[in-house]
Amino acid sequence: MKTDQPKTIRLEDYAAPDYLVENVELVFDLEAESTRVLCATTYYANNEVGAALVLDGEDLTLLNIALDGRTLEDGDYEIADNQMIIPNVPERFELVVETEIDPKGNTQLSGLYQSSGNYCTQCEAQGFRRITYFQDRPDVMAPYTVTIVADKETCPVMLSNGNLISETELEDGQHAAVWEDPFAKPSYLFALVAGDLACVKDTFTTLSGRSVDLRIFVEHGNEDRCGWAMESLKASMKWDEERFGLEYDLDLYNIVAVSDFNMGAMENKSLNVFNTKYVLAKSDTATDTDYAGIEAVIAHEYFHNWTGNRVTCRDWFQLSLKEGLTVFRDQEFSSDMRSRACERISNVKILRAGQFPEDAGPLAHPVRPDSYMAIDNFYTATVYNKGSEVIRMMHTLLGEENFQKGMKLYFERHDGQAVTCDDFAAAMSDASGIDLSQFKLWYSQAGTPEITANWTYDEAAQKFSLTLAQHMEATPGQETKEVMHMPISIGLVGADGQDLVAEVLSLKEAEQTFTFENIKEQPVVSLNRDFSAPIKLKADYPADELAFLMANDRDDFARWEAAQAYGTQLLLDMIAAHQQGKAFEKDASFIEALRQTLLNEQLDAEFIALCLQLPTESYLAEQMDVIDVDAIHGAREALRGFIAHDLQEDLLDRLRVLRSDAPYSPDAKSAGQRSLKNICLAYLSELDDPACLGLLTSQYHNGDNMTDRMAALGILSNMDIDAREEALKDFYNRYQDDPLVVDKWLAVQAMSSLPSTLDKVKSLLGHEAFSIKNPNKVRSLIAVFAHANQLHYHAADGSGYAFHTDRILELDKINPQIAARMVAPLGRWRRFEEARQVLMKAQLQRIIDTDGLSKDTFEMASKSLG
Repeated sequence: MKTDQPKTIRLEDYAAPDYLVENVELVFDLEAESTRVLCATTYYANNEVGAALVLDGEDLTLLNIALDGRTLEDGDYEIADNQMIIPNVPERFELVVETEIDPKGNTQLSGLYQSSGNYCTQCEAQGFRRITYFQDRPDVMAPYTVTIVADKETCPVMLSNGNLISETELEDGQHAAVWEDPFAKPSYLFALVAGDLACVKDTFTTLSGRSVDLRIFVEHGNEDRCGWAMESLKASMKWDEERFGLEYDLDLYNIVAVSDFNMGAMENKSLNVFNTKYVLAKSDTATDTDYAGIEAVIAHEYFHNWTGNRVTCRDWFQLSLKEGLTVFRDQEFSSDMRSRACERISNVKILRAGQFPEDAGPLAHPVRPDSYMAIDNFYTATVYNKGSEVIRMMHTLLGEENFQKGMKLYFERHDGQAVTCDDFAAAMSDASGIDLSQFKLWYSQAGTPEITANWTYDEAAQKFSLTLAQHMEATPGQETKEVMHMPISIGLVGADGQDLVAEVLSLKEAEQTFTFENIKEQPVVSLNRDFSAPIKLKADYPADELAFLMANDRDDFARWEAAQAYGTQLLLDMIAAHQQGKAFEKDASFIEALRQTLLNEQLDAEFIALCLQLPTESYLAEQMDVIDVDAIHGAREALRGFIAHDLQEDLLDRLRVLRSDAPYSPDAKSAGQRSLKNICLAYLSELDDPACLGLLTSQYHNGDNMTDRMAALGILSNMDIDAREEALKDFYNRYQDDPLVVDKWLAVQAMSSLPSTLDKVKSLLGHEAFSIKNPNKVRSLIAVFAHANQLHYHAADGSGYAFHTDRILELDKINPQIAARMVAPLGRWRRFEEARQVLMKAQLQRIIDTDGLSKDTFEMASKSLG
């Protein structure tokens, strides 16, 4: 029997809960295969008195249920379609529900489950219903008191939200701990952790002088890898006080790192549960990217304490209320900790790689979606990253002072409440006096605006006119679009590189002309500086103007953007020539512009490295009407070869200067120097030069940090030479006992451009290092191949698609959340030639036709097929 189409939940159908909750008391008697949960809840009517109480519940064994002390019989309630319905309840009552669950058998990693023998929970978005029957929705908030009972030997550590009230020794080797969270919270923020864990401790003194105990719990043996996470936490707490005036509100802050986790981390009040990937680091196991990721994710979850916990979302359609806002906050934090320009560039690259394709495909949805079948499918780049850009644009339009007034008003109005994106926008508008009614279309309209820019200069009148026209393509469910309001930051750059004009334009019309007077020379226009709006820009720049902006623009983002635009146009021209049977030709002017950037000692090393990186294969694909993966790969490799040949001596000189014997430090400056060094090494590896190969193998074998070793291994992974196999074997032998490092080993092989890659990936499925039940392993091998290896995933014979679909169907039976998130690459079938379209659509249909398919995967596959 095939999967019945799941019910669609719609924003327009939102209704307040019939009952609210005064308090929740939970008792857990932990056993690996038969944990008992007692939930005592006081309910009171919120709407019509006498309405039935409807509770959510999934994969639960009901042991007992009592209403105001009376045990309910079978006829007193009904259980169907993962809901319990109790009719004829009084206006106020206590309900006690006892359930039994199986943490050890919970492969979905949602609700209460085991990871490496330890108990942990993941309740966002709808995991609490896998623990007990409850109104599992974010607008039902209450304080929680939690009692945990477990074996003292296997679970010496027992944690939940809030404050530890008591610990008690019990008979038969058992003990109990009672936790009380004084802040009302929705069920998705509930957390429990129990097991045998090591603890790293520190303290933080808040701005008002309170001392907060900070604790990070990890598996034994990982204590020496928590230092950076702890420093990042303290830096986050200090930054939030200084930038936003927000102080931590409890005396205890716990972080727990687990190796089996569907997400990066979870902001449960005072008890954050993290994927080990975003906690554990030391120089010989973590790269600079890992260090930066830990810093950002630790900050993100901490910042949720106010933007997500103290004020939460009314319903899941408002998910970006907490996530988009908190991503903006963590990006601002990282910008202050590191290079602001480089962080902005990195964030835009992530947006373009993940969110722009989402906006252009069958899975396009607004920042505030209109409907969903499975909410887990909407933890997307649109909700998070585009949601952050919406907040950033708001900040640009209001300015820092008014934005902070708006934040203050938002907390004054809504602390302790579950609210909407409209409530946030209203606070910003009321505090600043700026009308945001048109701007709010960014929450409700899907798609990426395309801005066409044209300009003229009247030398006699010394007048420059810039015309901007906006357009948005139709997206699923939205055939017509309204005109958006967006800030467009521009500069008019004179011949000496100085700004003649630097302004933020407020674009509010379908076509709008801005005129600048007293412009005494023909300027070069710099558009959308700092990526002030998440748009696709169409502007007819000649190559010499792009080279000029690369060398002179005072806005570093625009300078990088000019390099990307020049490189993109060059590569697209090379691809077009290749499709016509012509040989690739080099562009000496582009290479010379890169040389000038490489040799500019006034520029930050990380910024130079970013400018030297060519547009990715996936980004180039997005610029083509019909994607030609082979031509894209060939053109990009040819250009890399031209650059390496012409800049060989300059690259070698810079490489020699950047090689350092100084001890490893994860600070931004040192990381930037390593990044540039490794870009130089990557280009030099394109040359058939034994000396360059010697530099590469020497760095792999002798590097004193994981950044340099992984950079060398990544380059070698694309080379069909003995040194590649030797390095891969050596790497696994060195790190086989470290799961996070082995994940890197899996990923680097999945990304390889060598013809044997798919066969290698298939063989790794049976390797001792891989487990289909561990999300990190799945992401490292299968997802990296499907999302990042464009060349081999889109093999003309469809073998990549078939392999991918096999894994999706296998995963759907184990962990539907992870399976569903892997469907997206198949949904891009419309962008390819007919033969690949047929192959991709066949795999999507195969998924949909599978018996017993989860609603998560059904939604993604059915929408992708269209």
